[in-house]
Amino acid sequence: MFRPTDVTRSHSFGDGDAVFQSEALSTGTWGRELFALGRRHGFRHCMLARFPKADSPEFAANLIVCTWPDELRLAYEAAEIYAGSQLVARIKQSLLPIYTEDNLFLGTAGSEARQPVAPHFQPFELGASLVYSLYDRNQTQYILVLSGREAAPERTEIAELQLSVMELLDAGVEALVPRLGPKEKLSAREVECLRWSAAGKSSDEIAIILDISSHTVVSYLKSAMRKLEAVNRMQAVARACRYRLL
Repeated sequence: MFRPTDVTRSHSFGDGDAVFQSEALSTGTWGRELFALGRRHGFRHCMLARFPKADSPEFAANLIVCTWPDELRLAYEAAEIYAGSQLVARIKQSLLPIYTEDNLFLGTAGSEARQPVAPHFQPFELGASLVYSLYDRNQTQYILVLSGREAAPERTEIAELQLSVMELLDAGVEALVPRLGPKEKLSAREVECLRWSAAGKSSDEIAIILDISSHTVVSYLKSAMRKLEAVNRMQAVARACRYRLL
């Protein structure tokens, strides 16, 4: 699975802050422009990530641009709380921009009790945040969080900033969205086995349908799982559907 943090590097913008970007953006100006846009409106930090999906819930797998300090970013990735955070929950409730002094990156009360994340944020004082739910022309959903401004923005400024971000998103969408599809092409038989697996058929049933041995079916499914970088059949089917192979 492609993970931005597998290939990220720190980019200094002259003021000591760093932006961590995926390889697709590291040679362009898109991340710089987003960071500068937030700064022009008084926000010290920005975080842009894809909205988590069932087969890709991790913060690291969805992160695109983040100006958080290394220590905070890595601690949040390790906490594995992004998909279950208050941030994602609030985005699910409304598409309207959110301005709040609460730390929405934290989990629910129950998850915070089990694995506290709040202490990692306390030394850095990100402050109040402005949150946008955004879609590109491919209907990929993103979450943009701008933090660290002292005064709350007026409604007109929130709308103006949202329009500017959407224009920037529209201009850079090809760099933001990774190419959908496995790195290695699946064979016709592998796709057939996945399709019947998605229909709820067992290996023995698929073997009868395709007139091959069950051992061969298992081999095809294991090969498909490897190519799709899936840990089980269910995840392999989900990713094949996401890649529109089924």
